[in-house]
Amino acid sequence: MMNLTDGMQRMAGPGLAVLLASLAGHGVAVADQAKIDDALAAAWPGMAEDAQVVDWEGNVLKEGSNGYTCLPTPPSMTGTAPMCLDEAWQAWGQAWQNREPFEAESMGIAYMLAGDEGASNVDPYAEGPTDDNEWIEEGPHLMLIAPAALLEAYPTDPHNGGPYVMWQGTDYQHLMVPVGARD
Repeated sequence: MMNLTDGMQRMAGPGLAVLLASLAGHGVAVADQAKIDDALAAAWPGMAEDAQVVDWEGNVLKEGSNGYTCLPTPPSMTGTAPMCLDEAWQAWGQAWQNREPFEAESMGIAYMLAGDEGASNVDPYAEGPTDDNEWIEEGPHLMLIAPAALLEAYPTDPHNGGPYVMWQGTDYQHLMVPVGARD
């Protein structure tokens, strides 16, 4: 005759495995949702609903249909820096990541409405502030890429109270447009 305790242990084994698998899957969903929420913090509300969200490994976390791809804060950063990019900015980002030449042929718009943890205003690859790299921590902002001639009229001083050109003279120059207070 089977002991009740033995039967419960045999049933608990598969049941526990199913429960743990379920919780593990739920944990992944929670982690993905956190990345989605972080990424969409960069967007204005009307854009967020139909924006695609992709993590930094290229995994699509949320399908979208409005032409914008949002990314959560890069895993290498400790602060906040999610962004939403249109097609032109995605091409720019690919060139920047691979240190390839880039020339803007049209206007492109990127949203960083959650702000960022900082970047050099003069060096596209600076990893932290130095005495000469004009480190700036920008609050909520837009970023515009455009043909170089359209950016010539803008200042490079991030403290001028308005838009300014970041990374002037490089293939990755763009117009920063503050839309809120800096942190």
